[in-house]
Amino acid sequence: MPVDDLTQTLALALGAGWASGINLYAAVLMLGLLGTSGHLDLPPGLEILTDPLVLLAAGAMYMVEFVADKIPGVDTAWDSLHTFVRIPAGAMLAAGAIGDLGPGADLAAALLGGGLAAASHAAKSGTRVLINTSPEPFTNWAASVTEDVGVVAGLFIAINHPAVFLGLLALFLLMLVWLLPKVWRGIKRVFRFVARLFGGGRDEPRDPERPRGEP
Repeated sequence: MPVDDLTQTLALALGAGWASGINLYAAVLMLGLLGTSGHLDLPPGLEILTDPLVLLAAGAMYMVEFVADKIPGVDTAWDSLHTFVRIPAGAMLAAGAIGDLGPGADLAAALLGGGLAAASHAAKSGTRVLINTSPEPFTNWAASVTEDVGVVAGLFIAINHPAVFLGLLALFLLMLVWLLPKVWRGIKRVFRFVARLFGGGRDEPRDPERPRGEP
């Protein structure tokens, strides 16, 4: 396979996995519509995305997610449920995008796609937990719209400028190495606050007449 074709195939596979972790339905809908309209020659493993039933289901679920993703609290519950959807779907899309390079390439693509979906999903869902500590909904709306635009823009770059996308993806992964530990510490603080709020983090009151140190 020529280097340019390999770069384009790799960018499409990794882009599909990455985008699935953020908004699976937007990714499926965009790839399916591009394939249907003839603007993108989908590999055989992704031609199923052009099926009208797949497009209808992806469009309906995208509309549901579009609303759920903008309601504080509901977005976190939605993300939690989609941990079991986005990651395997990202692996499947990446494997389908790799073409007929053999079972080894399919498995490698599935592992990379699933890993990228897990990484982008962790970044999205983790930051949403922190955003939900803000009482106003506008931050959720801005984050949701930015994510949707990012998925569309990212896939557009992956399809039309694969080498640029691979470079940006490498920067994204480096940023995650720095970001995720901070997000995780923030999430633990949120959970500790919630536990204290509902009494789960309070120490038992000590009997003032009991000598200190006595059980």
